[in-house]
Amino acid sequence: MGELRPLAPELTPESRALALALRELFEGLDVSARRYAARRFRDAGTFSRYLNGTRVPPWEVVMDLLTDVAEHRGTAATPEAVELVRRLHRAAVETSASPRHAVEVLEQQLAEADRVSRRSTARGDALGDALLDRKHRIADLEVRLSQLEAEWSAERERADRLAAANPDVTELLREREALQGEVARLSAGLHAAHKQREEAEERCALLERQLQAVEEARQAAGSLPTATPQAMPKVLVVDDQSDNLLAMTAVLSTLDQELVAVSSGQEALKALLDHDDFAVIIMDVQMPDMDGYETAAHIKRRPRNRDVPIIFLTAMGADPEHSARGYAAGAVDYIGKPFDPWVLRAKVAVFTGIYLERRLADDR
Repeated sequence: MGELRPLAPELTPESRALALALRELFEGLDVSARRYAARRFRDAGTFSRYLNGTRVPPWEVVMDLLTDVAEHRGTAATPEAVELVRRLHRAAVETSASPRHAVEVLEQQLAEADRVSRRSTARGDALGDALLDRKHRIADLEVRLSQLEAEWSAERERADRLAAANPDVTELLREREALQGEVARLSAGLHAAHKQREEAEERCALLERQLQAVEEARQAAGSLPTATPQAMPKVLVVDDQSDNLLAMTAVLSTLDQELVAVSSGQEALKALLDHDDFAVIIMDVQMPDMDGYETAAHIKRRPRNRDVPIIFLTAMGADPEHSARGYAAGAVDYIGKPFDPWVLRAKVAVFTGIYLERRLADDR
């Protein structure tokens, strides 16, 4: 078996810990990295970079490695071992801020949204078939009942004898009522499945647009100057989820502005004390300890920061109650997740322009 490449220098502690765990698993297979990559139809150079820590692999690569090691040893991996590797992988992803890792995070979210869409489609098809069956059964019962009622109307004098000859009329009525109730339940379930599928498809579309925006930012990174012009204002991004921070900073990275990313309301207030040149604040609503509404209230009470516009970014949807509360807290806009990257960049550009015009007027 060929020797593994040394660990890359200057790795973060989290990336180093994950790379060591992956190397220990891989050495148990007793094959070369090139041979294993060919076995799994993967690029050998990329797989080697996973093992020396310069790249954080997607979780499916880690799961494939765990499966192959278990098969080679003849014993399944314990839940504790899988959970340990999962924690190491999550920590390595959260401490990496490259656009490539942003792509991997967004691709995982896109895969999950696609799975929800496909499950919703299958469930909707099953409910549709069951609903059609119940409707057919109701139609059959209606025909049978109509025939009986027509006979009762045409021959009133034989009503007693007809009832005696057809003692199952009452049971048919009960069966029809039960089936109608089942149709109502299945119709509601079908409607819910269709709605879930529509939401999942919408999420897939937006995540694909985010992926495209991140790819464009990565391709443009080599041709854009690395230094941020001193005259440009800053953008403050607040979200307690590292995946969301990674996605937003990647989408906004093509703007000629410095992005200050923090993970709590307290850190946002401190950043506003340290800097006084923010053009706009993009803030998540649902955060522990101090949510977006409370943080916005603190910001608006400070004379120094009260005029900085705030855009709320939240997964709670466009419910009128939530948006009204956001505007009452001082927000200028309210965007749902997953966000449209073009819309977010356009709004940031508008408020940057307003900031620059105001500063130019003050200088005069």
